[in-house]
Amino acid sequence: MLPKLLTQIFGSRNDRLLKQYRRVVERINALEPQFEKLSEDELRGKTAEFRQRVAAGTSLDDLLPEAFAVVREGGKRLMKMRHFDVQLIGGMTLHNGKVAEMRTGEGKTLMATLPVYLNALSGKGVHVVTVNDYLASRDAETMGRLYNYLGLTVGVNLPNMPREAKQAAYAADITYGTNNEFGFDYLRDNMVYETADRVQRGLNFAIVDEVDSILIDEARTPLIISGQADDRTDMYLRINAVVPFLKKQIGEADPRTGEGVIEPGDFTADEKTHQVFLTEAGHEKAEQLLAEAGLFAPGASLYDAANITLVHHLYASLRAHHLFNRDQHYVVQNGEVVIVDEFTGRLMSGRRWSDGLHQAVEAKEGVKIQAENQTLASITFQNYFRMYAKLGGMTGTADTEAYEFQEIYGLETVVIPPNRAMIRKDELDLVYKTDKEKYAAVVADIRDCFERGQPVLVGTTSIENSEQVSELLKKAGLPHQVLNAKQHAREADIIAQAGRPKMVTIATNMAGRGTDIVLGGSIEKLIQQVEADPALSEADRAARVDQLRVEWKELHEQVKKLGGLRIVATERHESRRIDNQLRGRAGRQGDPGSSRFYLSLEDPLMRIFAGDRVKAIMDRLKMPEGEAIEAGIVSRSIESAQRKVEARNFDMRKQLLEYDDVSNDQRKVIYQQRNELLEQTEISAQLAHLRRGALTDVVRTFVPAESVEEQWDIDALEKVLREEWQLEIGLKALVEASHELDDADIVEKVVAAADASHAAKIAQVGEEQFNNFGRMVLLQSIDSHWREHLAALDYLRQGIHLRGYAQKNPKQEYKREAFELFSQLLDVVKMDVSRVLLTVRIQSQDEAARAADAIEAVAERVGNVTYTHPNEDGSVSQDPAQPLPEHLTQRVGRNDPCPCGSGKRFKQCHGKLA
Repeated sequence: MLPKLLTQIFGSRNDRLLKQYRRVVERINALEPQFEKLSEDELRGKTAEFRQRVAAGTSLDDLLPEAFAVVREGGKRLMKMRHFDVQLIGGMTLHNGKVAEMRTGEGKTLMATLPVYLNALSGKGVHVVTVNDYLASRDAETMGRLYNYLGLTVGVNLPNMPREAKQAAYAADITYGTNNEFGFDYLRDNMVYETADRVQRGLNFAIVDEVDSILIDEARTPLIISGQADDRTDMYLRINAVVPFLKKQIGEADPRTGEGVIEPGDFTADEKTHQVFLTEAGHEKAEQLLAEAGLFAPGASLYDAANITLVHHLYASLRAHHLFNRDQHYVVQNGEVVIVDEFTGRLMSGRRWSDGLHQAVEAKEGVKIQAENQTLASITFQNYFRMYAKLGGMTGTADTEAYEFQEIYGLETVVIPPNRAMIRKDELDLVYKTDKEKYAAVVADIRDCFERGQPVLVGTTSIENSEQVSELLKKAGLPHQVLNAKQHAREADIIAQAGRPKMVTIATNMAGRGTDIVLGGSIEKLIQQVEADPALSEADRAARVDQLRVEWKELHEQVKKLGGLRIVATERHESRRIDNQLRGRAGRQGDPGSSRFYLSLEDPLMRIFAGDRVKAIMDRLKMPEGEAIEAGIVSRSIESAQRKVEARNFDMRKQLLEYDDVSNDQRKVIYQQRNELLEQTEISAQLAHLRRGALTDVVRTFVPAESVEEQWDIDALEKVLREEWQLEIGLKALVEASHELDDADIVEKVVAAADASHAAKIAQVGEEQFNNFGRMVLLQSIDSHWREHLAALDYLRQGIHLRGYAQKNPKQEYKREAFELFSQLLDVVKMDVSRVLLTVRIQSQDEAARAADAIEAVAERVGNVTYTHPNEDGSVSQDPAQPLPEHLTQRVGRNDPCPCGSGKRFKQCHGKLA
């Protein structure tokens, strides 16, 4: 009671923030007459003035009213758009590092220009993050006109751009791009070997458009850069042939009574968690089938250590066959399996499922199986975006996820009131017993709207459903457009015209997001075409544009009278937020509109979470076929089911983050070390420190600390130093000659000998050259061992939950073991680098040339080597291998020293090619 009472007296936190922002809006509005009087040059000159004031120590908060007034005036003059007061409030929300919830159609893209301009004045760069490349390019082009007018530079960061173009995009005051590309650039920057190859500057301020989609929906899967691992194609095909003989169990046994199984089988499939589990009978049958297929030794157990990968492949194939459906979870395009984003319905080209699942689906579909990948670098969106000094976000639906934004990103959500009151009518859900009845009602509703001329947007949760509705409308003779989210640019054009009379548009829930549905259709493109037509005079252009506006006004009023845009949804999504986004496409800027959800007990969400309760109500009411339930209690029951799913998804994301936080701390250490290495000109002190540490560890193996001479194994130590480190030190003679030597003295003698050997090598080639070589060796060692460490963490993560059975906390165990693995990584790098730098053989140029020729000769004999060279037109030619002179084809013995001069035997070095 007390919190409620306090809220009534003082207003909510949201109300208090809005009140505070409105006071600043009054100050901005008071500046408007003054800025209207400025000439074009004076208005543009304000940017240079603001930059000088920022450099002199003025804070951005103090500059805010004037900067916002300048942007508003620029928008009025250049784009004929004046920022509403609510957009100024939204701009302040973003500038303060919060999430602004603004309804669809309130002008979020224009609103973002305010904080972007203000924060770009610091010269540290601002990133504007969008959901796809089309929106990044479109927004950079449309809003870039305003920024350029005011004297700021704009860049667009797109995939597959050349490095120089990316560097230019990041060097601009404002950079537009997608979340994936910003994240991948960060990872790639931490894999380079030269500072000049990096593209990003520091992560200063980011504004995330559709923040809920990027920071919540896409945050369940991390960004991964990977390279090819071992090819196991044959294994997937053989397992795929076994899986059809395993039968799915229907129903699940109650652990107390053992009842509940409707039809016994070999495995159970859990649709909620997307997992499969073999039953006891299934274990035996799987062992028998795998033995018959020659994959398994008869009499062995499926859970022997040697068969762990076999179980992994079997489970991946079962999931592929029974939980991942074509045209729902993925599509097959040009002989490739392409993932469909479950939230947006968009195709995610280039993305692959991990843990062998993608290969299992490829085997199921009979397409070419691509090799498994090895992780080279990885980061979650949560950890990437938390690195920005300041982060803001905007969306039409954030309030339902406010807790997660606060909990994970420390972002407060501010709900900004609409510019005009919303009058959309949201009707209660209609629930039918079967899909057939539901779709009949959907078609009837669409037909009614079409005959009256009212535009309709039909929302579906998957590509499969959108095509099903399309087929039904074709049979009913209703013309329509289908949006399967395959082309973002075409998608935006279709959505822009979805408000014309008699238009029926079928779309996956999120297709076309970021583009307004204007009642009467959009005329912006037509106006642009007229203005760009060189055949028309200035007067003709103006007359044609006026005529277009008059025609649009008539259509706009006609659609308003018909009730505005009608939203017909064929299914509830598992997140209330996505349903709200679909509804939000209607009723923009005070326009009329209506929405209704049509559901059936066969919908996945209803079947898994709320079906039994609603079915019981229908049975009690003896509902006839074709009749639907329309009641608040049913809608509340469905919302309760959605809350359960949202809570589960939040737990999954939080758990992913808690595990990734462990590797994130380690990632920061590794990346910091790499960056320091790249930037330092002098690394000899660092190499000396590693050398001392490595040799101290070697000595301590044979001469323990604070031990007596009887415990020392000097012979073994001398042997190891000679064979593995190429250090000839007469330690035995020294020990025999002096009785006062202790273990610390031996360490010092070995380190001194190593320092002398290192100095001799530097004397041969010069300090700068040897330091550069040392830097490369250190970077390569860090990278290769970091890759192995990531794979080790993956394996550790997969099985760590089993520690719960031993009454141990899996997360604590993961942290402890990950720390041990990381300590081992640092030790191995220290040993590897020190050993390579001490054992490397310095060659003269003649020796190096002879060694290179010998290695080439070996490669020629091995075969499978082609030489490529670029032609003048940029294409590539391949030359067949040329016969070599006879003296270069003399055989190198397997145990001979390798001609490359590494000091290793040929079979352990370049002989591996053979």
